[in-house]
Amino acid sequence: MHVHFPRAPLYSSNLHALSKMPVPVEAGDGVVYTPLLTQDEQVDVLDRLDFMLRNIAELRKEVEELRNSLQHLAGEIVGEVRCHLEETQRVTRRRRFPFHRERSDSTGSSSIYFTANSGAATTDDGESEGGYTTANAESDYDRESERESEEGEDEVSCETVRTVRRDSLDLVNEDETPLILDSLLEEGLGQLLQQADRLHNGHEQEKREGFQLLLNNKLAYADQRDFLWRLARAYSDMYEITEDTDEKKTYASDGKEELEIAFQKWDESAECHQWYAILCGQLAEHESIQKRIQTGYVFKEHIDKAIALKPEDPKSYYLLGRWCYQVSHLGWLEKKTASALFETPPTATVQDALQNFLRVEELSPGFSKAVRVYIAKAAMVTCKPHFGGSMPPPAPWISMVYRRR
Repeated sequence: MHVHFPRAPLYSSNLHALSKMPVPVEAGDGVVYTPLLTQDEQVDVLDRLDFMLRNIAELRKEVEELRNSLQHLAGEIVGEVRCHLEETQRVTRRRRFPFHRERSDSTGSSSIYFTANSGAATTDDGESEGGYTTANAESDYDRESERESEEGEDEVSCETVRTVRRDSLDLVNEDETPLILDSLLEEGLGQLLQQADRLHNGHEQEKREGFQLLLNNKLAYADQRDFLWRLARAYSDMYEITEDTDEKKTYASDGKEELEIAFQKWDESAECHQWYAILCGQLAEHESIQKRIQTGYVFKEHIDKAIALKPEDPKSYYLLGRWCYQVSHLGWLEKKTASALFETPPTATVQDALQNFLRVEELSPGFSKAVRVYIAKAAMVTCKPHFGGSMPPPAPWISMVYRRR
């Protein structure tokens, strides 16, 4: 006996064939088995399966579109960053300032906390009687060599850069996109840091531009160590060129905060410790004697760390020499205050200062005329007792001051 089932409209040929097959029965059994699902139920199941397959196909398409859009977005971000850097550099290269600002730096303060300018008379070289401030201890020949760069660089269209970057990203696998993005950002950072160094070694207006340049790029490179200590250095520059006392304090405080954040990730950076010490000294100029004495300990601690991390850096020895020289010239009130507040007040001699300044000259001859000024002053003090309390005759260390006029 054959049982025939009515045909239902099906969406799958395989399921359609299965629906036409009769239900098998055992031999000799006269019972006929009916389908588990009715015709309407079969149609409903097939409709649901068809709906699910269509949704899966659409979902795959949306995932692919999202993946492509993220790839394009990465390309656009790189293009925008590179465009901004190139535009900033082009604008800065076009600007030239004919005037030159002569520094009036001094070492007249008797503080151990490394004050900057205190109004001492300047020398013929445009530097102070003491020679230099801690925040401006870079080499003379470094400043001269940095200014030799000219405007001969080719300008690139920002739109072309963005297009090329997007096209190149489209040709690579999506797994390689983050690596390319990091590489391009690193390249842009290198150009930015070179520009910041050049502006730092320029005149007052160029220092202002360098500070603004770094601020404008802080969002993109705030997690880069070399960027952060240069930003702190720019805050120190702004402290030096600003006349208003409140603004000076704000710049020094903000610069310290930037480095305190950096220390959470990079405590092994000599430059970070150098500029933190300098900013502490600048901020201490506007604080009480007790606070300045405390700052003196902080200054010494960070300079010692900088020397331990980078023992061949002449700038750290210059800063340490300045600290020793100031401590050796502490006034009576400051000595009494330090003794009352601390069990072990800071101690240093002029001989200690002289050794550090000579170390600077050994590592980098001609590092700064200020170093030679200090060598002459310290040597005169240490040699004076050997000449019966009178000034010693001319010596080679005195002529060093005038060697590079």
